[in-house]
Amino acid sequence: MIVLAAVLIGAVAAAHMVPFPFLFEAFRPSGSVWHVKHERGAPPTIYFTFDDGPNPTWTPPLLDALRDTNARATFFLIDEHITEETAPIVRRISAEGHAIGLHSGTRRLMLMSPDALAARLQVAAQRIRDITGREPCRLFRPHAGWRSLTMYSGLRRAGLQLAGWSWGMWDWDWWRTPRADRIVERLARKASPGDIVVIHDGHHKNSHADRRHAGETIRALVPRLRSRGFHFAPLC
Repeated sequence: MIVLAAVLIGAVAAAHMVPFPFLFEAFRPSGSVWHVKHERGAPPTIYFTFDDGPNPTWTPPLLDALRDTNARATFFLIDEHITEETAPIVRRISAEGHAIGLHSGTRRLMLMSPDALAARLQVAAQRIRDITGREPCRLFRPHAGWRSLTMYSGLRRAGLQLAGWSWGMWDWDWWRTPRADRIVERLARKASPGDIVVIHDGHHKNSHADRRHAGETIRALVPRLRSRGFHFAPLC
């Protein structure tokens, strides 16, 4: 009984926090996207996504790198990081052809009631509309992937999908300061059509965190992947 209880507790915990589709997604597979299906005959495509911005110091160099490599991506922005200082960056993200999705810097959203969550996200979406004049992407990425059934209900009421990422396709660098050369080697080795990549141009608490690796990674990684025939597109 002890072993069974431990297994059940582990399964419940994993359902909320594992960085890949699990129990919640098995019951509602259309409620989230973790990988984009590669259609036969279509060009192999990678979906770059950037979390925790906008960062007034490091998001602009990242946008420069995307512009210079002619790649389009999706930015998941934390509402609290959208300020008078960073609004021009949000406007630039949209103007340069990138998609903007909703993000959060706290796990508390998984504890909110569906109605409260839907209302909060609708306010955040409206702020992006007001700044860019365009509809944001109908995607929400929870902090660190932590999610719940009530979160899924709230997203459904708000007309949003949960956005995850492909297994291993992120910039976590094993408790070290992220460095572009290490990240590029790993992502280039693992990349496959339909992968959703996560790179952080911000930090969930420190909106001015050093994220120089984001732009450096794009500058080195995009040419390598393009030489293998990959294309790059926003998730929306």
